[in-house]
Amino acid sequence: MFARLRPDPYVLLLLAMVAAATVLPPRGAFVPVASGLANGFIVLLFFLHGARLSREAVLDGLRAWRLHALVFALTYGLFPLLGLGLRAIPGLDPAVATGLLFLTLLPSTVQSSIAFTAVAGGNVAAAVCSASFSNLAGIVVTPLLVALLITGKAGGFSASAVETIVFQLLVPFLAGHLLRPWIAAWVARQKRLVTLVDRGSILLVVYVAFGAAVVQGLWQHVAPVDLGVILVASCALLAVVLLVSDALARALGFARAERITIQFCGSKKSLATGVPMAGVLFAPAQVGAVILPLMAFHQIQLMVCSVLAGRYARQAPPAP
Repeated sequence: MFARLRPDPYVLLLLAMVAAATVLPPRGAFVPVASGLANGFIVLLFFLHGARLSREAVLDGLRAWRLHALVFALTYGLFPLLGLGLRAIPGLDPAVATGLLFLTLLPSTVQSSIAFTAVAGGNVAAAVCSASFSNLAGIVVTPLLVALLITGKAGGFSASAVETIVFQLLVPFLAGHLLRPWIAAWVARQKRLVTLVDRGSILLVVYVAFGAAVVQGLWQHVAPVDLGVILVASCALLAVVLLVSDALARALGFARAERITIQFCGSKKSLATGVPMAGVLFAPAQVGAVILPLMAFHQIQLMVCSVLAGRYARQAPPAP
């Protein structure tokens, strides 16, 4: 059990980037270089995501519409309602409160949702479709929810914000998907490249975002008590969604494998999608504080769901 609770090595890298941005934030002429590199990685990231998502997966996902509808309702319904409640915590720093709400507007994860579902003995095929659909929908739904519930870069959806979202996220994704018949096999063989882009883009965005926030005085404005509130709120948020998702799945008559899939896909929030989107939707000085809750929630969900998946695996009925 203690081995499962060890921090993920990638989370340690994220913390290292936060430390680097705190000590040596990008300044002067290096700022546009670092920002351009991070933006380039984000474009490549969504291009590869588009190339990896097959049309067959989209069509297969339509068959389990009840499961996907419940996961969608948890991801973009229950989570945002809880986020609005968290934002109302009295005395909380406004940037941190915005970060807690932004966390709840994000799509589900792909890799960890599928991995935990497989370990727990859930419906892996449904998890692939549900997580992929959540991320695909998130490209449109998350910015819309941010525009409705958070002020964003300019008090809503400015023309420049729409342009950035379209050309930095949506167009690369669609380009990758349209080119899938010619590049899918090559992308599938380039696992190291995909992993490098997937994780490297987040590390770069975290460094640039926290660097800009540090220059603007992030650590002078985020008090230790706010960090404590983020940890407590993240734990409470995950606990509520895990309990509600399981209760709803049982009440709606889903089988054990589908209940596991709903619980793991409906309780996750994507760091891989959230960090690049934060860089697009918020001003550089805001991003560092906004993604703090996301980073905390990411580590907590990995540790808790790892233990939960192991418990489900041990409780699995014997195969016939």
